[in-house]
Amino acid sequence: MDIVYISSLQVETVIGIYDWEREVRQVVTLDLEMGTDIRQAALTEDIDSTLNYKSVCDRLIEFVQESEFLLVETMAEEIATLVMHEFNVPWLKLRLGKPNAISQAADVGVIIERGKRF
Repeated sequence: MDIVYISSLQVETVIGIYDWEREVRQVVTLDLEMGTDIRQAALTEDIDSTLNYKSVCDRLIEFVQESEFLLVETMAEEIATLVMHEFNVPWLKLRLGKPNAISQAADVGVIIERGKRF
């Protein structure tokens, strides 16, 4: 299995359980590893033969900006489902961070893995 990755994608959204969090947009960060097979793209140099990270980023930015979640856990599950279904990804690892949630910490969040490696 090959992996196409996205590192430190930053998107503003409404996320959190506290009243003040529902009134402001906060930045979340996404790190994503997606299982795929790049051999055909490498042979043909055809972008349509691979998992296009720009298309994934554009879709995630759109989705996260338009979404409102209480928990990062829910957002992570929805992102994983979207990527796996819309981009035909059989396995992924997602790190979703909320960098300004705890003033004493650089970042907090969740890491999930979904699907099966081939």
